[in-house]
Amino acid sequence: MQILFYFVIVLHVLVCFFLIGVVLLQQGRSADLAGAFGGQGSQTAFGPRAAANVLTRLTTWSAIIFMCTSICLVVLFVRSTGSHSVLEGSHTAPVSAPAKPGK
Repeated sequence: MQILFYFVIVLHVLVCFFLIGVVLLQQGRSADLAGAFGGQGSQTAFGPRAAANVLTRLTTWSAIIFMCTSICLVVLFVRSTGSHSVLEGSHTAPVSAPAKPGK
């Protein structure tokens, strides 16, 4: 079980770095010079519908893998430690007696 946990951690970190790289490689909407002056889609040949290129697909799939590995890490951690709550095992402050009425 520990080997699977470490494998998912390594996969998660690799997907994180890949996702960062793919997002940074993408060009924002209207990022060229014509976009600064209100030009729409100067670099796209087919308008805004052609924006689903390879980088956006890679971003989508790496985000899906990132979410799946995040959920898998939580499930594997809970199974390995046996805890059911983040607050489980935390110590609460002792409850004091109410104050006595009087002057």
